[in-house]
Amino acid sequence: MDPSPIPSSLWSLDGQGRGERLPWQPGDSLPQAQGLPWLHLNYADETARTWLLGSGLLDTPVAEALCDEETRPRVLHHKNGLLLTLRGVNLNPGAEPEDMVSIRLWIEDGRIISTRKRQLKSVKEIQADLEAGSGPRNCGEFLVTLLARMTENIGGVIEELEDRMADVEEQLLQNPQPQTRQILADVRREAVALRRYLGPQREALSRLVTERVPWMGTDDHFRIRETADELIRHIEDLDAVRERAALAHEEFVNHFSEKLNRRMFLLSVVTVVFLPLGFLTGLFGINVGGIPGAESPMGFAAFCLGTMAVAVGIVIIFKRNRWL
Repeated sequence: MDPSPIPSSLWSLDGQGRGERLPWQPGDSLPQAQGLPWLHLNYADETARTWLLGSGLLDTPVAEALCDEETRPRVLHHKNGLLLTLRGVNLNPGAEPEDMVSIRLWIEDGRIISTRKRQLKSVKEIQADLEAGSGPRNCGEFLVTLLARMTENIGGVIEELEDRMADVEEQLLQNPQPQTRQILADVRREAVALRRYLGPQREALSRLVTERVPWMGTDDHFRIRETADELIRHIEDLDAVRERAALAHEEFVNHFSEKLNRRMFLLSVVTVVFLPLGFLTGLFGINVGGIPGAESPMGFAAFCLGTMAVAVGIVIIFKRNRWL
């Protein structure tokens, strides 16, 4: 559930790194912003959705795309603006990071419109920077900053995943426990989910690098390229975590298989040793006449010594054949 008390907001950026939140809600007329306006809407709010679709601010296909449930990352160049769908890790309290949060953006010269359903930490960080006077100054810098923050947060989650993987590997080397398998399964599941969601984002950033719009300068393209390279490194780290998890799982299975084999071998040795002894005790235990030693007071002792000798002989045979 989105913890934000106000699902939609309007910001005004002064072009110097500072921004202020204006008193506005969907359904109200837009105030005249002195600087660069940034509309941040919750498309799950029916009021905000209806207002955006009927406001006339955007072409109908663009407005519909901003309210679309489709979350696959993409970049579309329309006239002099860019329509983007991006994904960030879910860092809201109680949420799983691999449960990605999507944000949709329409950016053109002189206007920014973003929509989301849940809170995104990167957006909150940008809003905090604007209040502190160190935020983005224009559309290009806004996009670059958002991409950098989202990628940085993704990197933090992947780094934590690598630390957990290292802990699992250490447990496997020292003293594997049955619960280690569940921890390993969780790490693999998270790595696979993140990799599946971040793959399309890498393609979107690669395409964004080649897009040319008036409000993006050379420095903006350079920083986007750096962010795209950083995302590629994060995806490579995820691939490495998946491979390490696969090897660790194989090592875990081998460890417990070897442990089980040792136990089965011990049971097999005990069975082989006592099988002939059981045969002898069964043979001498039949209740018929003619059993050797039945009339002798030393018969039982002789039989016990004989079975011990057979057991010792079997053990010697195992030793000579290096079965023990």
